[in-house]
Amino acid sequence: MLKTAAPTVSVCIPTYRGATHIGAAIESVLAQSYTDFELIVIDDNSPDDTAAIVQGYLDPRIRFLQNPGNLGPQGNWNRCLNEACGKYFKLLPQDDLLAPDCLAKQVAILDQDDAQRIALVYCARTIVDAQDRPLMVRGYSGGHTGIVNAQNLIRHCLRRGTNLIGEPGSVLFRRQLANSVGLFDASIPYVLDLDYWFRLLLKGDSYYLPEALTSFRVSRGSWSVAIGSKQSIDYRRFIGKIASDPDFSVRRIDILMGSIMAELNNYMRLVFYRFILN
Repeated sequence: MLKTAAPTVSVCIPTYRGATHIGAAIESVLAQSYTDFELIVIDDNSPDDTAAIVQGYLDPRIRFLQNPGNLGPQGNWNRCLNEACGKYFKLLPQDDLLAPDCLAKQVAILDQDDAQRIALVYCARTIVDAQDRPLMVRGYSGGHTGIVNAQNLIRHCLRRGTNLIGEPGSVLFRRQLANSVGLFDASIPYVLDLDYWFRLLLKGDSYYLPEALTSFRVSRGSWSVAIGSKQSIDYRRFIGKIASDPDFSVRRIDILMGSIMAELNNYMRLVFYRFILN
């Protein structure tokens, strides 16, 4: 029996209690113009109808797995990483969506990077509500299409007190980098994704696409909303962690500005959530 060739991209959806939006997330992947991918959905022992919804899709590119017990975000994200067979890896939260040309445009950047200078590709994203209504577009401030120096991007994120790179669905990176970067670390929950992006950026620069190629959903069930009140605390802890690592070359002004902006961002974010979700 011939061995099936590995797909170019692994899109992985870690899900828990995802019945409300998991179908839309899956369909956004299946609608990609770029078709050489596998879609791995890993249910973290949900008590709702998530499993039944996923099993209703018959596309052979979908692989559905269930954890016998709840692993939490860190454990489930890492299982996604370990199950992925593709050359490139994208983690797509259960509430979020990919634009039809997202994979095509991001894969093209990494495919052209013969020197493997680029550690990750990221893009702008549309913030949507529970009914898929667009609320705003967020991107890398002042960013134009092209390579963004890793150290500059790290410093910009720190000084702005927030994740300017974006949520997991906005990022694509080489699966082999995980062999040296390691697993996701949720010891500081709010920056579970940004912590990984920073570690990737120690391996190379980034490439920014200013088009909104993903959608990030804000709803009452979103994990980001659930942990909203802790975000500034977590970000300040994250700044301290990065500052203690000489590989990141953090300056005192980065720490000061980041701490101030994290507080301001948290206030503005909570006001935004209250206005949108009420």
